[in-house]
Amino acid sequence: PYYVDMNQNLFVQATLHNPDQNLVFFLDTCVASPIPHNFTTVTYDIIRNGCARDPTYATYYSPYRHMVRFKFNAFQFIRSNPSVYLQCELVVCRAYDYSSRCYQGCVTRSKREASS
Repeated sequence: PYYVDMNQNLFVQATLHNPDQNLVFFLDTCVASPIPHNFTTVTYDIIRNGCARDPTYATYYSPYRHMVRFKFNAFQFIRSNPSVYLQCELVVCRAYDYSSRCYQGCVTRSKREASS
């Protein structure tokens, strides 16, 4: 566990441990929940499909392709357990494969038109 006060910056770093230096990392989705093993019922999106959803979210420079760094302000779910659990989805791609998900950045999905 990592303990922080409300509205204090929470810094996160994820590192890919693999001897292949031609891999890159991309943070696709990061969701918070007050329930440790349930990230579907009560959730809060920090980042979704590579798009920041929390206004306090910010990325930080990393000198390494196999490392991502970001921060957001600590918060608490209302009338609930004071703990907040994170589940992040990271994508691993070949370096310089510009058609891969890692190089697409924020992806907004277009809505489909409902047929009659």
